[in-house]
Amino acid sequence: QGLLTAWELQQRGVPHTLIADNAAGLLLAQGKAEAVIVGADRIAANGDVANKVGTYLKALAARASAIPFYVAAPHSTIDFVCASGAGIPIEERNGDELRVVHGRTEHGEIGRLHQIKAKSQVANPAFDITPAGLISALITERGVCPANGKDLRTMYPEDSND
Repeated sequence: QGLLTAWELQQRGVPHTLIADNAAGLLLAQGKAEAVIVGADRIAANGDVANKVGTYLKALAARASAIPFYVAAPHSTIDFVCASGAGIPIEERNGDELRVVHGRTEHGEIGRLHQIKAKSQVANPAFDITPAGLISALITERGVCPANGKDLRTMYPEDSND
């Protein structure tokens, strides 16, 4: 999704740098970022966030590097019924996403290459949970609020019946 985000930022003239996903920790430690901003697939009522796998590690690296870590998402992403991240199911994706690479052969034919044996055990979670305590703030179209592990319904009382 970094490619999509980079394209969107470029379209809007926003300065940015595209990096390899696992380069984030090093660059944060080197002070080469002022902040980390990620999206969210779901936000629990206490501010815990479910997002693409790897988000939790970026939050840990940001904390270790004293870099603010923000989550930007539509207000509708907040699930006021889900008390915490522990209540968010984590999708386990098909293991062949890791076992098999799809591409073109040197002759231009589409093919599949097994990187590891077909029966090899793999873990392929689609999401991880970032605890509210690692998040500097949540950013929605309604404004900015802390993700301090307290019930977000106190920040959005109009949604307390959702």
